[in-house]
Amino acid sequence: MLLQTDRLYLREISIKETGLIHELHSLPETDEFNTLGIPDSFQTTETIVNEWLASQAETPRTSYVFYIELIEKQQFIGLIALNVGKSKFKTAEVWYKIHVNHWRKGYTTEALQGLISWGFNELNLHRIEAGCAVDNIASSRVMEKVGMTQEGRKRKNLPLKGTWSDSFLYAILDEDFYRSQLNTNQQHA
Repeated sequence: MLLQTDRLYLREISIKETGLIHELHSLPETDEFNTLGIPDSFQTTETIVNEWLASQAETPRTSYVFYIELIEKQQFIGLIALNVGKSKFKTAEVWYKIHVNHWRKGYTTEALQGLISWGFNELNLHRIEAGCAVDNIASSRVMEKVGMTQEGRKRKNLPLKGTWSDSFLYAILDEDFYRSQLNTNQQHA
């Protein structure tokens, strides 16, 4: 499966990216607000990647992990994922992790916009959620840029570096997404 935005390909991961994924997961900067933690070995990363690969064969499908690649340079810059909840609720949760060398260039926002669009248009979702540590200001801004609304704050629910952190909960509904698409199209008409 391949999704494309203006500057990015989002394609499902394969085993050949395990080394790049391990490098991404091993960076202290990308781990600062991540509950996964820095892997203790390459084998730990390999186990995680194999779990993601196994989910590609599940029916019904509930997990999609994408390799983010710069189209122009054919370069790996990060991961983004969508995990589908119970079918009755038509919800999903998204997460992303971008290599520090590619921060502040709009790539995360672009990738998340593409994934949200795909979730609503192809998976017919009703609601897409995400969360982030309250101190993760950059991630909060990304979610707000794509039209997600901050709905609440969970107290001390994230284990980060030996302490508990609060998190913000964000969400976007299909009606919010389609309204913003309509407004964008009207502005360009």
